[in-house]
Amino acid sequence: MALVSQSTLEQIRAANDIVDVIGAHMPLKRNGANFVCLCPFHKEKSPSFNVNPSRQIFRCFGCGKGGDVFSFVKEYENLDFMDAVRRLAERARIPLEMDNDPAARDQRSIKDQLLKLHEAITQRWQQCLAGEAAGQVARDYLERRGVPPEAVREFRIGAAPEAWDDTVNWAKSKGFAPELCETAGLILRRDSGGWYDRFRGRLMFPICDEQGRVIAFSGRVLQGDEKQAKYVNSPETPIFSKGRVLFGLDKAKRAILDAGKAILAEGQLDTIACHAAGIRNVVAPQGTAFTADQARVLKRYVDEVVLCFDGDKAGRNAVIRALDPLLAAGLAIRVASIPPPDDPDSWIRAHGAESFRSLLDRAQGVFDFHLQGLCSENDTASDRGRLVVLRSMAEAVHKTGNAVLIDTYAQRTAQRLGVDVQAVRAEFRKQAVAAKPRYERPEEIEEMPPTEAGPQTVTERPGVNELWLLKYVFLSADLQHFAVSHLDPDWVPHPVIQRILAVHFQTGGDVAGLLGRFEGDGFAQSIIAEAATEQREIPEPQRQLADVIRRLRDAWLDRQISLRNASLVDPSLEDEDRLRLLAELQALRQRKRGPLEPIA
Repeated sequence: MALVSQSTLEQIRAANDIVDVIGAHMPLKRNGANFVCLCPFHKEKSPSFNVNPSRQIFRCFGCGKGGDVFSFVKEYENLDFMDAVRRLAERARIPLEMDNDPAARDQRSIKDQLLKLHEAITQRWQQCLAGEAAGQVARDYLERRGVPPEAVREFRIGAAPEAWDDTVNWAKSKGFAPELCETAGLILRRDSGGWYDRFRGRLMFPICDEQGRVIAFSGRVLQGDEKQAKYVNSPETPIFSKGRVLFGLDKAKRAILDAGKAILAEGQLDTIACHAAGIRNVVAPQGTAFTADQARVLKRYVDEVVLCFDGDKAGRNAVIRALDPLLAAGLAIRVASIPPPDDPDSWIRAHGAESFRSLLDRAQGVFDFHLQGLCSENDTASDRGRLVVLRSMAEAVHKTGNAVLIDTYAQRTAQRLGVDVQAVRAEFRKQAVAAKPRYERPEEIEEMPPTEAGPQTVTERPGVNELWLLKYVFLSADLQHFAVSHLDPDWVPHPVIQRILAVHFQTGGDVAGLLGRFEGDGFAQSIIAEAATEQREIPEPQRQLADVIRRLRDAWLDRQISLRNASLVDPSLEDEDRLRLLAELQALRQRKRGPLEPIA
């Protein structure tokens, strides 16, 4: 991945006022020179999340998170650094050229055009559903299904008219080339020449990426013969790969992070019904089998997934198909079983949101669910039935590679079948040879711009004097200059503080710029934010800075004195070395008694 230059990052940072960016996500209240609100990163009853407009940084005094505008977008939207840069560049309308390759620029241009086209056709279909005669059938259907107007607006549901050329003519009137519409999958080319609409007479569900941009559509048939496909989806395009996208994730991701788990439903209407009922940590795959890419997307947010599929045999089979990619991603899996013939949508309409929440709370482990389903589908009184249950359970549980889980479910299977546990363990061992190899959790390598600070491996908090040293240095340029001339870097024991000071002294500039140079090093950024958000009035800051530097100097001198005293007790020490150490001790003690002086 090509990297963004430091000057471009500074331009993007300057164009995105941190108060405006954070204020777009949560209500801020002025508190003196700063703004405060409840922290979005941990639960609290009184606000400890502070935004400093003069320094363009934030910090929570409760959980310790802090940083600049890039850090906030990364944390709040759960993005990597480059996606956060893109988001803020788009917000500020700053073109982001990260590659000089003409082919890459052309590809970016096509993607931008496709995004504009998808946004425009979404609005056109919304208007059709809202007030045109062609949207009446879709309005009646939504009313019958009990989809509230608020959900229709939030998910931007629309209606495609029952016509062969509505989208063709609309695109022509808006200046969109038919070839672009064909690339987007909105229209198809006739063998005899010309074009016709892919989506006709359907309820249209926009599919969005994690940033909330429309990238595809799923159209549900509203009327017609039984031979018509119930759903027609956008094909693969330069901006849409159905195996990598989860429906509703753009609206669910904050709730998923807050809940600590994601609920995976089967379809769009189930997802919308859950959101409308206030259960917002729900997403759905795109009408196909759940994929490894989708599992890895969820793993970026949480460690647990609750599968909420239909309670019939097809739903149970869907659970088992989802098992492989979820286990491969290292996710814990539970299953919320909905009694047939209901699905989440119909259950919520019939029994209410609280009843559905209760079903979710009672979700069982996926292997308990699998064992229960196998025993209900097979005659466990027969040898054949017991063998099917044994082999299916062994195959499933061996995919975890977890010896404790394997033995646990060998015992539960034996208990359920009423057979000796040792016999089941032996059968499980036989199946282990044929089972798929243990899944290894994939290494997710996130490309970051190279930080001038180097890699961060230390997480031990710095001492009080080191933190105050940073606080004073950040107060003014005069204090920074005093520190540069009076502080020996060796006096600072914490390596992270050393690196922060080295970068700050070398580059100067504001704290927001300093934070930018430590992108990818969350620990260093949190220390910088903590030091820069000191709110107490500091009298005589230069005198206090001198006191802090002197304490750091004296602590370093004490360590040097201790080292030499330890060497002096060595009985094998030569007289010449002993005299040298004694002279050094005298010089160190004399230096400690002296005043703080400029460093040569």
